[in-house]
Amino acid sequence: MADQDGAVIERRILWVRAQRVILDRDLAALYGVEVKRLNEQVKRNASRFPPDFAFQLTEEESGSLRSQIATLDAGRGKHRKYLPHVFTEHGAVMAAAVLSSAKAVEMSIAVVRAFVRLREILSTHRQLAAKLAELERKLTSHDRHIVVLFDTIRALMEPPAGTSHRIGFRPPDRGGPDAG
Repeated sequence: MADQDGAVIERRILWVRAQRVILDRDLAALYGVEVKRLNEQVKRNASRFPPDFAFQLTEEESGSLRSQIATLDAGRGKHRKYLPHVFTEHGAVMAAAVLSSAKAVEMSIAVVRAFVRLREILSTHRQLAAKLAELERKLTSHDRHIVVLFDTIRALMEPPAGTSHRIGFRPPDRGGPDAG
């Protein structure tokens, strides 16, 4: 069940302003509270939520997310009046602390694990990319060495230009070095 929760949470983690974040509506759903209550607690405890923990999206960011993940529900009274807040890993933990419900504490552990797993995946991708670049660099260097080797072999196969005498032993009676 915990793996299943982690997968659900991972799908809710988004990239905004080069940070992994979770929308207030998703965090509120995970913590079992209304979005309004979550945002009230954030507002009441603003000193606990510096910009690297939580921030409000701009109209442009909200519009972009709306078109990507359909953040609006259909029907009267379902549209948000305010721009959504997003929470980083640390902000999600702090939100659980200010909500102080058992469900929030339990789910904050799952949220942190999901953020950590995504960080590990990203790290693995970076390591693979570095290894591929190194391998590509080595192959390129190796390929150059192979080309040089073939060029050298071809040069050795061709007779040198301007050499008219034959190579080999000539007996003295035929004008060799000992003739005479």
